[in-house]
Amino acid sequence: MPSAYTILLCLILLVAVLTWVMPAGQYSYLADGEPIAGSYTPMERNGQGLGEVFMAPLKGFYEAVEIAVFILMVGGFLGVMQKTGAIDTGIASLVGRLGDRGGVLIPILMGFFALGGTSFGMAEETIAFYPLLIPVLVTAGYDTLTAVSVILLGAGAGVLGSTVNPFATGIAAGFAGISMGDGILLRLSQLVLSVAIVMGFVLLYGGQVRRNPEKSLVAHQRLENLRRFSLDSSSEKQKLSGRQQLALWLFGGTFLVMIYGVIPFDDMGLPLPALGWWFPELSALFWVAAVLTGLLCRVKEDEIVAGFTAGAADLLGVALIIGISRGITVIMNQGMITDTILHWGETSLAGTGGVGFILMAFGVFLILSFLIPSSSGLATLAMPIMAPLAEITGVSRALVVTAFQTASGLVNLITPTSAVVMGALAIGRLSYGTWLRFVWKPVAMLAGMCLVTLTLGALLQ
Repeated sequence: MPSAYTILLCLILLVAVLTWVMPAGQYSYLADGEPIAGSYTPMERNGQGLGEVFMAPLKGFYEAVEIAVFILMVGGFLGVMQKTGAIDTGIASLVGRLGDRGGVLIPILMGFFALGGTSFGMAEETIAFYPLLIPVLVTAGYDTLTAVSVILLGAGAGVLGSTVNPFATGIAAGFAGISMGDGILLRLSQLVLSVAIVMGFVLLYGGQVRRNPEKSLVAHQRLENLRRFSLDSSSEKQKLSGRQQLALWLFGGTFLVMIYGVIPFDDMGLPLPALGWWFPELSALFWVAAVLTGLLCRVKEDEIVAGFTAGAADLLGVALIIGISRGITVIMNQGMITDTILHWGETSLAGTGGVGFILMAFGVFLILSFLIPSSSGLATLAMPIMAPLAEITGVSRALVVTAFQTASGLVNLITPTSAVVMGALAIGRLSYGTWLRFVWKPVAMLAGMCLVTLTLGALLQ
């Protein structure tokens, strides 16, 4: 598969061609940007040429600059946290304290990775933990499949049930024109159910393997894995320093402040002051938290700067994908085919009701997630179309954001285009076929949970 950049650039070119053949038209819009149903008016075509194609990613980046800057600030904050070593040492310390008590270690670790997934989209960051945890769990009597699934399914369940994940929920909500806090209660329920499903499945499978190693799907590799993943220095107990403990408190506190800042308490009828924060304020929160963490944890000034710039650089690709993805919308808007697609959707979905629309949207997001594994790129591409279409069909934009993130999170547990999935399997010496044989059951249960919660969300909105 080509990279997300190539796919999106090809889509820009394809959409530009479509502006020459598709009918153009426009809706009338309310002051808040909501299209007025039935107001679509045909217009003269405005085909987009090569000049517009070359300019589209740049215009898209300018239109999405607030979101792009926010992503870079989050990356900088995570980079400074990396300098403190608090997260890595915290995991190592936990593993050392619990030793081979896998029955306790598994749910604790899966809960930790799920919190990382739901809060800041923990995915690529998990790669460093596989060499640490696989030897511990293999020595405790589990197989490599159990060890890999603790991390991959734990973090994946958190991403699927993203509450304030800036790379999925945040970007999607931004392009849907709503607060990240809208719909957070439904997403929180999905998080709890997702973690319960994968945790129960891994504990059940791991317990069977521990009692009878022949039940392992990789039983034929057992002796070789025992030799290969023997415990080394990673099994030694590590202790969190006082500064690292402070860093973890600051880390958790920053995300709690972010959650409070984006929740619309006034709309929810709760007697709490709503801050009404959005991307500018959230960007300020993360860069201030980065500096504060570095200073209070006594990280040297040059290391704070190096950590911040390195962390931001790690997410520069995400920011560029957002700009390129937005370029597709730029071409569609300039060619006046965006509203044509909305009109076709309005016509074809008339009478389907909220449940029919949200289930259809979930299916569309599943398909698109295989083609565009980048959640940020998919959110930027799809939300400008799906959010207004939801308004026309009587579905809240927050529910469409939830449908997007659950579909994207589900696909990214199994898609072979994900570097996280394939990297984890390579470290654990697992074939992709073995992973599919193992994971299809929890994925099927997660898919059923998504359908039920989305249906309830549509009925209760």
